Amino acid sequence: QVQLVESGGGLVQAGGSLRLSCRPSGILFANYVMGWYRQAPGKQRELVARITPGSSTDVADSVKGRFTISRDNSKSTVYLQMNSLKPEDTAVYHCRAEPLSPRLGSDYWGQGTQVTVSS
Repeated sequence: QVQLVESGGGLVQAGGSLRLSCRPSGILFANYVMGWYRQAPGKQRELVARITPGSSTDVADSVKGRFTISRDNSKSTVYLQMNSLKPEDTAVYHCRAEPLSPRLGSDYWGQGTQVTVSS
């Protein structure tokens, strides 16, 4: 059974930092692009950042320069370092495991972790 276990969310003041972690189980980590997405109340889910097995990254313009995505393939874990947080970053953050090819597996999502930034 595949599980994506997220951690690191919480309540922080504007300007503060948080680090999210996601460790999938039941998949071969090296075959997956890992991503962080977020969904604020009343809004659609949006890409925050994603990282390939070779550590190429794609980061949303809204968080560029503030958020950094990284992965540790030896620990099968992906991280999202969030600095200079703003109230508009408040959302549920979901981890996603996207296979490099459909032949390598399915697309998986975590349950999400709440990030709340107070002004």
